[in-house]
Amino acid sequence: MDPLALGSRPLRLEDLVAVARGGRLVRLDPSARERLARSRKVVDRALAEGRVVYGITTGFGRFSDVALPSGQARALQRNLVLSHATGVGPPFARDVVRGMLLLRANALVQGFSGVRPEVVETLVEMLNRKVHPVVPEQGSLGASGDLAPLAHLMLVAIGEGWAEGPGGPVPGAEAMAGAGLRPLVLEAKEGLALINGTQAMTARLGLALHEARAVLEAATVAACLSLEALRGVVDAFDARVVGVRAHPGQAEVAARVRELVRGSRYVTRGGELRVQDAYSLRCVPQVHGAVADALAWAAAVVEAEMNAATDNPLVFPEGEEGEGEVLSGGNFHGEPVAFAGDLAGIAVAELASISERRTSRLVDAALSGGLPPFLTRQGGLHSGFMLVQYTAAALVSENKVLASPASVDSIPSSAGQEDHVSMGTIAARKAGAVVRNTARVVACELLSACQAIDLRGGLMGVAEPGSDPERLAEPLGEGTRRHYLRVREMSPFVTDDRPLAQDIERLAEAVLGGEFPWCVRPA
Repeated sequence: MDPLALGSRPLRLEDLVAVARGGRLVRLDPSARERLARSRKVVDRALAEGRVVYGITTGFGRFSDVALPSGQARALQRNLVLSHATGVGPPFARDVVRGMLLLRANALVQGFSGVRPEVVETLVEMLNRKVHPVVPEQGSLGASGDLAPLAHLMLVAIGEGWAEGPGGPVPGAEAMAGAGLRPLVLEAKEGLALINGTQAMTARLGLALHEARAVLEAATVAACLSLEALRGVVDAFDARVVGVRAHPGQAEVAARVRELVRGSRYVTRGGELRVQDAYSLRCVPQVHGAVADALAWAAAVVEAEMNAATDNPLVFPEGEEGEGEVLSGGNFHGEPVAFAGDLAGIAVAELASISERRTSRLVDAALSGGLPPFLTRQGGLHSGFMLVQYTAAALVSENKVLASPASVDSIPSSAGQEDHVSMGTIAARKAGAVVRNTARVVACELLSACQAIDLRGGLMGVAEPGSDPERLAEPLGEGTRRHYLRVREMSPFVTDDRPLAQDIERLAEAVLGGEFPWCVRPA
């Protein structure tokens, strides 16, 4: 792919993923350089005129009323980055760190932060040359943005802190030198501009939302396989049913289910075997559709934040000579992202909850329509899929704790100056954990549904369970057929008990990687 030109257009979630996970190169668009230069002139003029401007000629936070003498701008900015690097706990994954670098650079190129072009160029080259700072996950209140995580990110840019090395963390100065980069010497306003923003929470949540969409699609595929294994009633997915309730996600999911099971010889109509199914099957459009709508809203919030100027103060240049104003505000407050993270976590937790209920029906002989208990033909000697449902249930229970919203909490800081905070980074981290748990729950359903399909095929004379996946796939729908075969490539039919932990993990990674899309044919 061509390098992503920062400042040429708004970033999308796909751009974040391409750079953070795909290693796409980044460059500055020429128009961005012009905006940066105009913005910088305003800062230089304020310094020359000796104006009192927060973070430029004053201290920070509660020290905003402390005016500093001229000549201390460099020391002030460097001390800010050093003093705010107080993060603790395990480090963010590399993709989150790369996302933070990208989004911080993109916030600066909006032209409202007052930094020199070489500051942004340094962040871009750290991305391109794979200089990845070690950034602890914990320590952000989500206002003034992600101060501690961003400070750790920027320590390496000034030749301090720690970065990833081939055998473990290496000093930041060493990592920069190894990549042929010169550490920044920060000028007035630049330290504040680098660490005052929402890029840790936004990067973490953006990447989680990308995975959440893949989990949603895989969960819908799993639901269709379960529908076929349990000989479910397709009337509930009729376009007329969902058409009288105007939720776009519901209509989309119902349409995908109809496409996936089209041509299936296992699904039934109302009255053939039963009039209607339990909610975990019948209400897939209503539940999965609500998840789709919630994720779409959260993604819109994140994309807006990805392209926002979120530091303080903001610089508003006017004219070619750099006249303008420097205004203090609160764009660093992470409340929009906090709400999006909390809603995403709640929505994806529900996806896991309904998936586990379908797995439970598959292993329960009283509810599965003639399938053997726990999906094994030698119950007693073998426990079959008994513990697969246990694992799904444990993950669902853990999700219930993680889905408790972070954004309803606040704790004052900076001696009461920062007296209401968002906890947005906690919300984003929790949402990411819920997504990964849910991928495992969906993997449990995929395994169970395919085991049940093999057994159903044996009961209906299609083929001996586990004997020939291609033959056993024949009665399935146009879309579910290839997904069943993909599961069988990764996990064969379970005849005799064996450990299934690695099967679950392999399938979960495939789910997160988008290998079970709900489109009928591969894109």
